[in-house]
Amino acid sequence: MCNNIMQIIKADNYRQLAILGANIIADQVKNKPNSILGLATGSSPVGIYEKLVELYQKEHLDFSQVQTVNLDEYCSLSPSNPQSYHYFMEQHLFRHLNIQKENTHIPNGLEADPQKACDDYNQLLESLGSVDLQLLGIGHNGHIGFNEPGEEFTNQTHCVDLSPITIAANARFFEDESLVPRKAYTMGIKSILHAEKILLIAAGEDKAEILKKALQGPITPQVPASILQLHKQVIVLCDQGAYSKLEESL
Repeated sequence: MCNNIMQIIKADNYRQLAILGANIIADQVKNKPNSILGLATGSSPVGIYEKLVELYQKEHLDFSQVQTVNLDEYCSLSPSNPQSYHYFMEQHLFRHLNIQKENTHIPNGLEADPQKACDDYNQLLESLGSVDLQLLGIGHNGHIGFNEPGEEFTNQTHCVDLSPITIAANARFFEDESLVPRKAYTMGIKSILHAEKILLIAAGEDKAEILKKALQGPITPQVPASILQLHKQVIVLCDQGAYSKLEESL
């Protein structure tokens, strides 16, 4: 008997998506003040983080007991580098909240030994226990975190060679594509699936085809996000553009 629950919510636009996403995360924090939140970077969650900051400022949403774990970090970038995910999270979220710095966790991109960096993050995740709510975006090739299409689903934190599609997509954040790091540390699929609840967000018509493959196609490591079909509780939050291909078959 299948007990998996996948809820698909269609927002009118990205602004509404951001509000709905922030409210889902806020409810998690209100219901469990010491929640462990799994966080993502990239352009998709920026609006959600802005709305969370508003909720903190206007409604005194309390993050003092919250712990966070981020999905990934580029290899070789320092936390002070404006293109690092440490910097991204600090600028878009952490510095605006009453969250304790020691309760925010991101892979160490400067660790010289890739295996040690991965082992350290795996040990951290194990010590914290299950993530209560994991926020995910989806890449144009179906990646979640930096888990790229491949021959098998990877389990735990690992160092990954970024695909040309991912490098090209992330080049907009850099002065030149040649400056985009070619490697990154990322939580593995098993670690992501260990979360109690997953919130997957997608915006724009350019995500419509891959979202359809991920949610309604076969489960395959060639579309890493397709593994979410097996998770016990997934909320998919998308705007009309990202939803458009799903609409054809629902």
